[in-house]
Amino acid sequence: MHRILIAEDEPRITAFIEKGLRKQGFTTAISNDGETALQMALTGNFDLMLLDLGLPGMDGSVVLEEIRRQGNQLLIIIVTARDGVNDRVESLSHGANDYITKPFKFKDLLKSIQAHLDE
Repeated sequence: MHRILIAEDEPRITAFIEKGLRKQGFTTAISNDGETALQMALTGNFDLMLLDLGLPGMDGSVVLEEIRRQGNQLLIIIVTARDGVNDRVESLSHGANDYITKPFKFKDLLKSIQAHLDE
């Protein structure tokens, strides 16, 4: 059973993602700020992280950079409202495995998760 960390500060989006993932048999944990997300990600207890860029406390892009700076290879899918090309390119160049913009269809998110976990 795969464990997924959801780093998202919007309660409705968090609930939507968590409900869908649990229905698919995933175990989930939630962080709603950047500092906690970073601490949780570095524990090694997760197979994949869904990371919002607009987190309070510490921006998701900083969380991503710090995880990679420490050599952690946790699978990270950015899930954000930031739809600019620069944000996408920057996130992928800093080690994100995928980049999904909000709003999104759950099935598209699930396909990305499954594709990365199956690699």
